[in-house]
Amino acid sequence: MMDKADKPRIRGWCPGAWKPMATGDGLLVRVRPRLGRLTRGQLLALCAAAETFGSGLIELTSRANLQLRGVSDATWPGLMEALVEQGLADPDRERERRPQRLLAPDWQAGDASHVAACLLETRIDELPALPDKLGIAIDAGDAPVLGDVSADLRIERSAEGDLLLRADGRALGTPVDSPAAAVGALIRLAHWFVESGGREAGRMRRHRAPLPAWAPPVAAPAEPGARLALGEHRRGRVVGLPFGRVSAAALRAVVEQDSVSAVRVTPWRRLLVEGEGVCGAPIAGLLDDERDPRLAMQACPGAPHCEQASVETLALAERLSGRVAGSVHVSGCAKGCACQQPTDLCLTGRNGRYDLIKGGRADAAPIASGLTEADVIEHLEKNSDALRL
Repeated sequence: MMDKADKPRIRGWCPGAWKPMATGDGLLVRVRPRLGRLTRGQLLALCAAAETFGSGLIELTSRANLQLRGVSDATWPGLMEALVEQGLADPDRERERRPQRLLAPDWQAGDASHVAACLLETRIDELPALPDKLGIAIDAGDAPVLGDVSADLRIERSAEGDLLLRADGRALGTPVDSPAAAVGALIRLAHWFVESGGREAGRMRRHRAPLPAWAPPVAAPAEPGARLALGEHRRGRVVGLPFGRVSAAALRAVVEQDSVSAVRVTPWRRLLVEGEGVCGAPIAGLLDDERDPRLAMQACPGAPHCEQASVETLALAERLSGRVAGSVHVSGCAKGCACQQPTDLCLTGRNGRYDLIKGGRADAAPIASGLTEADVIEHLEKNSDALRL
């Protein structure tokens, strides 16, 4: 375990558009697409903004946000004008602080997920002031797909097919009879969370107060469905982002096709490109093979992009791609932002070197410390059970 002096700083909030976060390569500006979808024009504008006002790098987060890197204090005002003009940022700073809403990416217009998401938008001001990291998942398809994504309040399906409101960390939820009822109950449960001391806990999963009597946890959620697979899709095509990042130029090459109408974001480093006859030809910088090991590996931006990272992460992750058996996480520091779960192999940056952890999180006790990148490879080669050699 790391000494207290070595522990990275926990900010306790997430960046947004109106509240960017200073990082090692400038300001990090996060965009929340409405209903998880950008029109072709919006995405082309976002690519142009990333190059004009930032470094040209775009990242897709585990909460299906798009974030621009390398923005400066001088370029941020111009970026905000562009985002507001394109409908990619709310002109009201306070409304942007409302909880993150994550929508199952395969929603259809008029289905329960879409209706509930639209209803929640119209009633969003009825929510109380909530902790910055609290999020909402709307996942009301026949087979929920967002169960492993961070969210505190969930609208989903029960095993019996009813709509369900479930508090994160509870195995069971409360049946409701319509999307409108689900949204009303969600707002009411958010108020209960605050009134029962939830702000001190910060997240629903850590809040141990018994649920109110009007929201009995009695119904199990439906069996989970599969996440979108790369390749052809009934709406178009699904493409992958290696380690969740892509250049604006590569993304532009996808959406410049005349057949593309929109793009949906996902929390799985994948984009659903909508349009009939979307070309499936490989594009440099994007993934088109579901078997690509980079889809399953976790790696944060690392140094120099993050000021708290003391090591580079992406080059090492690329070097290990396809060679390491099991799950892999390369983290620039002990915060482990890219993955909060234990992995078979975790490499954590500390003082410019790597700690090697087996079967743990980025902040777990290492079995080897102070390793260079060459030392990491040598160690794994000597323990060939960890490598596919």
